[in-house]
Amino acid sequence: MTTDSTLTPEQILIAAEDVLRRFGPAKATVVDIARVLGVSHGSVYRHFPSKAALREAVTQRWLDQAHLALAAIAAERGPAAERLHRWLATLFAAKRHKALDDPELFATYLTLVGETSAIVEAHLETLIEQIGRIVQDGIHQGEFRPTHVGTAARAIFQATAHFHDPVHSHEWSSPRAESDFESVWALLLNGLRAA
Repeated sequence: MTTDSTLTPEQILIAAEDVLRRFGPAKATVVDIARVLGVSHGSVYRHFPSKAALREAVTQRWLDQAHLALAAIAAERGPAAERLHRWLATLFAAKRHKALDDPELFATYLTLVGETSAIVEAHLETLIEQIGRIVQDGIHQGEFRPTHVGTAARAIFQATAHFHDPVHSHEWSSPRAESDFESVWALLLNGLRAA
């Protein structure tokens, strides 16, 4: 049993995710979250000053968890083409897993993401920077032709949006999804490769 003195922000965020999954963002309340934890709603507010702050933290946690593996891939050493392919495939797999395996929670997060555009923009910029790090490595290693790294990274992210932008999530269960992804990847790689 959680008590007010042992309550942590992480416990609150886990409970909030559970409540959001069960009730959806329109009906989920701080009181519901406190009830799951066995504490008063004031205890929740000691960690998160408002319902909006709590929803932002839930969104940030979701985005961070969904993409932990991406930062590790970007930081690795090794052939850039293989890392970039694995980075993009990992992003696609993570998004597809969330959308297809837990559609209620995915729909809830889409609502929350729509409320927190600044968090989402910062997150997208982080992802583009990670792609840029891999592209830069590819240029230094002679795998990729010299190009403006920031422009190339943004173009790669935009060109693969079909496989990570939630607006396309209804198409991710298609039997062609994997082969379509690989076709786009082959085209991108051809454009990146050094002559």
